[in-house]
Amino acid sequence: MIHSSQQKKSFTAQLWEIIGILLIVFLVRTFVFGLYQVPTGSMETTMLVGEGFFADKFSYLFSKPKRGDVISLNSPLFDYSSNKLVRLFQEYVWGPVNLTKRIIAGPGDTIEGRIEDGKPVIYLNNEKLDEPYLNKYPLIVVWKSEPRQLAKNIQEKAISLISQNQLSPADFENYFNRRMHDDLNNRSYDPAVPFEKQLFYRIDPALIYKDQNGEPRITYPGTLIEPKGDARASGEKNQWDRSDVFYVKLGANQYWLMGDNRLNSADSRVFGPVDGHLIHGKILFRIWSVDMTEDWLLLDLIKHPIDFWTRIRWSRFFQWIH
Repeated sequence: MIHSSQQKKSFTAQLWEIIGILLIVFLVRTFVFGLYQVPTGSMETTMLVGEGFFADKFSYLFSKPKRGDVISLNSPLFDYSSNKLVRLFQEYVWGPVNLTKRIIAGPGDTIEGRIEDGKPVIYLNNEKLDEPYLNKYPLIVVWKSEPRQLAKNIQEKAISLISQNQLSPADFENYFNRRMHDDLNNRSYDPAVPFEKQLFYRIDPALIYKDQNGEPRITYPGTLIEPKGDARASGEKNQWDRSDVFYVKLGANQYWLMGDNRLNSADSRVFGPVDGHLIHGKILFRIWSVDMTEDWLLLDLIKHPIDFWTRIRWSRFFQWIH
């Protein structure tokens, strides 16, 4: 017969074992490797939405990130706490979203975005960069859901908010337009291939966004994101304004990060140089590739047990990332 004291001791021992295992898992995931799933198209076509990747975190404990690395980082736009313990919790447990970008320049470099022959180009330390990794495909705008039903749902939600005094009637139009815009996606596609046989994303012709003339909104590679006002990179001071024209002299632990899909990436052109401590992993290897927007692979499989298998990109499984 097992005494209650022995049962209590056994339970306490098991509890400490579980805590120890969880601690080891946390330390390994925090400092050794990471698994990431791509939520946005900022790195197309190097990385597509719905793909899962393995990242090496261990190497960056002993060496600095290098130019050309595809990396994972904590968002520079997050409102980090000034309290060191709280910030530690934010950075390693719960807080900013993870972003994935490519390192274009590192500490001490001068990085400059210019316009040449009407197209954006980048100069690193006064030498023009060759960037073979850039997205070579045009972007087409598509709805995430059927637009008429979406408009109806948003309108009903807005009316409900107005009735609860949570939305001013004067703000209805802005609310409606913002919610509709949030449902739009830019997707890389090959114009030479039928929509049902696209290489990257399955595109439903009924969900293609049309302008006032009934034409799809398509943006082609090399399209310039114009500077704001008369701003130009003069080389006199650090300057960036979300456009393809910028000039920055990087500090001792600063990096300039950009997405391979320049026309659909919020990167250093938006948030400027990034402190190296926010970078926490080098993306090395693509594990899986599924055309999906769910946060979890298993969740998508459970919700769409048949359709899931039709959206697998088998040719993009198990590949090194460069």
